[in-house]
Amino acid sequence: MNVHVKPEQNGYSILIEQLKGTVTLHHNGVLLAQSDQAKVMYETRLTPTLYFPPQDVVADLSKRTELQTFCPFKGTAIYRDLILPETSVRNATWAYEEAQHEASAIKGHIGFMPNAFTDVDLGDNEILTSNDGNISGPVIDWLLREAAYLPTPEEFTAALAVKLREQGVFLSRMAVMVWSLHPMIAGKNFVWKKDSGEVTTFAPSYEIHDHPAYQNSPLRHVSNGMGGVRHRLSGDHPTDAFPILEDLKKEGATDYVAMPLRFSDGSINVMTLTSDHPTGFSTANLGLIFECSAVIGRYYEVFMQRENAQSLLETYVGKRSGARVLGGEIHRGDGDDIDAAIMFCDLRGSTRLEEELGRAAYIKVLNQFFETTSTIVHDNGGEVLKFIGDAVLAVFPADSDPKAARAQALNSARTIVARLEEIAQEEDGHRCECAIGIAYGGVTYGNVGSRERLDFTVIGQAANIAARLGDYGKSRGHPIVVSQDILASQSQALPLGAVSLHNVSKPVESFAVSVR
Repeated sequence: MNVHVKPEQNGYSILIEQLKGTVTLHHNGVLLAQSDQAKVMYETRLTPTLYFPPQDVVADLSKRTELQTFCPFKGTAIYRDLILPETSVRNATWAYEEAQHEASAIKGHIGFMPNAFTDVDLGDNEILTSNDGNISGPVIDWLLREAAYLPTPEEFTAALAVKLREQGVFLSRMAVMVWSLHPMIAGKNFVWKKDSGEVTTFAPSYEIHDHPAYQNSPLRHVSNGMGGVRHRLSGDHPTDAFPILEDLKKEGATDYVAMPLRFSDGSINVMTLTSDHPTGFSTANLGLIFECSAVIGRYYEVFMQRENAQSLLETYVGKRSGARVLGGEIHRGDGDDIDAAIMFCDLRGSTRLEEELGRAAYIKVLNQFFETTSTIVHDNGGEVLKFIGDAVLAVFPADSDPKAARAQALNSARTIVARLEEIAQEEDGHRCECAIGIAYGGVTYGNVGSRERLDFTVIGQAANIAARLGDYGKSRGHPIVVSQDILASQSQALPLGAVSLHNVSKPVESFAVSVR
């Protein structure tokens, strides 16, 4: 028997041929379908598939199941179970009741999953062996070479859109939604538009998942693993599947595709493509993008892995420490000797608060305390190194301006105390009082710990004194206690004298600072 090879196609293609004579399908002797009008579909990269007119399917099929999938070339597929004498096969058949133009010849025809049949009799027909060849060409060459040197996802997105248009893909808009591991934002949405040629980046918060616009959007559909989306927007094609389609149509769009970009961890991100060309996207256009999608996805994964690493490091160890880790300072003992103002801010009465409020409400108050303190420290040029129980350790590096570092720390302390008092006066607010200690001096800022677990922190007498001054202020009822060298002027400070502090060899000349 001769083996025929399907002629090589120029780009991604779909070819549907009418088979001659009678074609039958069986499952362990049970006749499923018998037809003189069966067809075979050849699609690039896929196994050839048989389709039968619905009137020639004799097997018992269930009502339509909940499963449906989208193919940008063929349309929306609906599924039915195959009912056999002693068993059933779940989602064994599919059909495109409203097929895309490229697949109109199989509209309404029924295909069978490979596990739904055991024997096929093609009669005198012969299924051809595919010869798909290399259909990607210059785009893959670009992805493998030039694209690797683009430093940001925005630049990559813009360059990719231009490259696709050079290859005859009539893009008017392209967007990529990539989910992230950031505590505040759900992900990044990179949107390129032909009119401007620029990429706009959106960073929606996690509230996006509850927003009606997202709930009824292709983004949610694709991200939830329900397959891609393809909708013609020109002529009398319906646009009521998703509200965004009508908006795009009003802007002149003629074709829309949303496709999954899978990362190596299994997460599903989304690429959307819009065309304003009269004929929309061709099969070859979309096939080219599908051929490249795995490589495109890897680029975005690399970009986002670095962003995720940076955001997680900044979240858990702070921006300054995070930058040092990303910069390669990951060995135990790596660090710098710096001069800095060190602030230790401790929540007072936390045990009482937890007993009064209960655990859940107490944690909410604790988070509010941390949020207030961190925001004020950051606004004043400092950095929160860590949360220790119900306390905050912050550093204000002197760099070349020790006077500014001292002032930043002192202003932060005063603002924190004042803001906590404001919160206490608000409706449903709880009174949170703190004890703050500030000291200035030389510290080592860097890695300490074991071989398995490292911590970025500050080590030095100034850090110890700041913590002990906070303890002293807590015992004496002073919200802010500082060492003498913090003050530029002592006019608004109460002298406390030379205070003996735990684990500090010499008494420290200290002052209680007024809030205003």
